[in-house]
Amino acid sequence: MELFLHYSLIPSLFIILVLSFLQRREHRKQRDDTSHLLGNRFGIIIPLDFVGTFSNRWSYGIAFGATANKVMFLFSEGYQPLHIPQWAQAFVLLIGGMEVGLSHFPFFACLSSEFRLVSSILGFSYSLIWFAVTILYIIQCPHGQFLGKYETVMFYWPSLLCLAFLLGRFLHMFVKSLRVHLGWELQMEEKPFLEVHQAEHVKRLLRKAPLQETKKSWFQTRVYEWDPCFQFPSRMIGTTVLAFICLYLFIVIEFCMFMYVRDELDVFEGELENYIASMNQTGTLTPVILQVKELMNVSKGVWLVTILPASLTCVSYLFHILACYRKHMKRLWAGNKHFLPLKFHHPSSSKSVVAIARYSGWQIAYILWGYLIIHVVQSLCGLMIMYSLVLPVVHNQGLEMLQGLGIGTLTISIVLGLMTLQVWIATSFFLQPKMSTADKQKPLALNNRKAFHNFNYFLFFYNVLLGLGACLSRLLISCILGTWLIARIDRTIMQNGYEGADMGFSAWIGMLYVDHYHTNPVLVSFCNILITGHRERRLQQAIKYWCLNQSAGPRVSARSRTRWLLLQTLVNNPKLVMLRKSRPGHSSREFTQILLMGSES
Repeated sequence: MELFLHYSLIPSLFIILVLSFLQRREHRKQRDDTSHLLGNRFGIIIPLDFVGTFSNRWSYGIAFGATANKVMFLFSEGYQPLHIPQWAQAFVLLIGGMEVGLSHFPFFACLSSEFRLVSSILGFSYSLIWFAVTILYIIQCPHGQFLGKYETVMFYWPSLLCLAFLLGRFLHMFVKSLRVHLGWELQMEEKPFLEVHQAEHVKRLLRKAPLQETKKSWFQTRVYEWDPCFQFPSRMIGTTVLAFICLYLFIVIEFCMFMYVRDELDVFEGELENYIASMNQTGTLTPVILQVKELMNVSKGVWLVTILPASLTCVSYLFHILACYRKHMKRLWAGNKHFLPLKFHHPSSSKSVVAIARYSGWQIAYILWGYLIIHVVQSLCGLMIMYSLVLPVVHNQGLEMLQGLGIGTLTISIVLGLMTLQVWIATSFFLQPKMSTADKQKPLALNNRKAFHNFNYFLFFYNVLLGLGACLSRLLISCILGTWLIARIDRTIMQNGYEGADMGFSAWIGMLYVDHYHTNPVLVSFCNILITGHRERRLQQAIKYWCLNQSAGPRVSARSRTRWLLLQTLVNNPKLVMLRKSRPGHSSREFTQILLMGSES
């Protein structure tokens, strides 16, 4: 498969040249060199619009899914075509990423090309080649050394499923474009500048009376509520699909490594048993060896059991990140930036552009590494539970375990009780009464100051010892939350003021700002109005007798129309009257009265 990856560049470059030849350049500069011989051919083709593509989203997502095996190949740093020094590994991985992108470029280019008939034929042929080679590889090498039978099938069935979907998609494109070419169907309209969901969002904002809220189901209330006025861009769908497949492959690879390590531990355990048998269980190392064997057995069981909760945690993170993307975008559309740290209210434009290129790859890497870290943390928690609760019962030490658990629980309860008692004493004796019965709490005004100073003095020495436990609990909670949320690129795990050091969170914020500036429904609607008006004016100028069409209705001067629109705006927004710039010699109120009189006339 690695060899075929290199040879697939030949048909890939051929398809790119064909589509580039069909793509015409809109702006061509006349020069004196031989480039004028190309005419306006060989335009630049794009795989997909990473910012504003909302159509054909799942096809792009499945095309991303077809690259999952190659992405995991790069992630494991298995791409080593040349023997180079260690310091140059970054360049090798860059070349590998470029090669993988170039080999899968035709999938995206054929999906996004305007020449549907030719691109569907090329895309179907290229997908069929990849599908056939993958099937041939599975038939030749179906088994593996870790999982045994059908190991290769477990690795490659997601890519096969994605390739099969692309085959069906390109076949559907071919049939539809052929019917259009033969005149059996009408040509589809070109991609609209303003998407339907964006227009619906603007209509919702301009609607005066709110819609009647329907009764929401349990899923809509607790899990997720679908919004018809919002759609995820193709980049987010493709990133999520690829992250799901890569997470599955990563779990399979991890399980293979677990099987290998388990077999090695079984061999080591057999050697330990032989040693114990040779010493007739009377050696000085026999108790230590038994504890080591118990640790290995418990570790294997805990690691195997925690695969499911760790994987479910990362899967839930992928869905939660999509929900947070929608929530954050809606807040930015409304002009609300309070959910962002202060230093991210005005991010760098260049860093934001780079962030949208980084986000998809970083999100997948964060999910994979996050799964591994979460799995390790959950395994450590499982070991603690086994050694503190389960194994004492197995070794007939349940009473001692319960005694130690009770003493520990009582100690923590007393410490928490003393802390709660301090708060109750402060509330009851050291704060002045409420100023009103409607107040929720007492005002921050000291009462009984002499008793308060004695209270502080005698608790000073105790709080020194209490602060040690609070410091350790702070460290423990920070470690647990940091490792638990490491896969969440939408949430920083840094302290307040150090968010800029979190490169993943910075990429998330930059990506949000790029989408906000380029896909804001209000901005896109405004630009659509300008473009539509410009096209209408050009159309009117192209018609020879367009004045005859205009004479059918009453003629309205541009000045009167502008004044009427201004009047309507001021009536609907009275506060704008005080903010208007006044004419020389007139106040804003006088000018508004003149405007009203002129409009009435």
